[in-house]
Amino acid sequence: MTTETTNRMDLAFRRLKEQGRTALIPFLTVGDPDLETSLAIIAELEAAGADMVELGVPYSDPLADGPVIQRASARALKGNVHLRTCMEAALKARKAGSQLPFILFTYYNPVLQMGLDTFFAELGNHEISGLIIPDLPIEESEEMRRRSREAGINLIPLVAPTSSERIAKIVNDASGFVYCVSSLGVTGERSSFHESVDRFIETVRQSTDLPVAVGFGISTPDQVARFAKISDGVVVGSAIVRKIEEVIVLLQDPAKRAEGLLQIRNFVAQLRP
Repeated sequence: MTTETTNRMDLAFRRLKEQGRTALIPFLTVGDPDLETSLAIIAELEAAGADMVELGVPYSDPLADGPVIQRASARALKGNVHLRTCMEAALKARKAGSQLPFILFTYYNPVLQMGLDTFFAELGNHEISGLIIPDLPIEESEEMRRRSREAGINLIPLVAPTSSERIAKIVNDASGFVYCVSSLGVTGERSSFHESVDRFIETVRQSTDLPVAVGFGISTPDQVARFAKISDGVVVGSAIVRKIEEVIVLLQDPAKRAEGLLQIRNFVAQLRP
């Protein structure tokens, strides 16, 4: 089982701090377009310079996700990909040689359906370092936080520009890193960000000793570079999922699969801060 001293995410952030680098944290929807391809994409993300990766569990009612990730979830659900499948994907990627810390991004209902005892036992057995549950408010997360601590899994909180006076409460018992939502609304690529986002991120940094990562809407090398200057990690989701969507035809053609994977690798490599 993962412990505080061996959690891959903690070790990665420690190493990055020593190197003076900001973490690149890609997101993908597991099972889009199929499980085997997701495993191949994880390998490409690592080869492109990713420092850790969010494994999105496909869900039929993804409240925090925009249309790009919603479509990816729909494709994965058609392949009967679910919470346990995503955990198994992490273990398969590790057995295939991946050294990346894996962060499971899921909504609370699949966790509740699995049962907390089983869920946390499976997390430890499947090489999961962190956990993000966007629809679990801090006021209702005490048991999840306690179980996460006991399991050595980082339960990563999301804070938004509207969190205001709740920021200190949210980050008080956090672990791993604090996820700053760069803009209001759901995930999706954006051309610009509100001028107050820098002040918001600085407020969060002053409220915690943990690394601070920024996500939601970040999609270009320039945007990654912008936020890398004021954070410890940058999450890129919809832009990568859209790229996967663009090359699905290649990925599903055995003769062109390598070309599709290379396009994904090159896209992610240019994002590295």
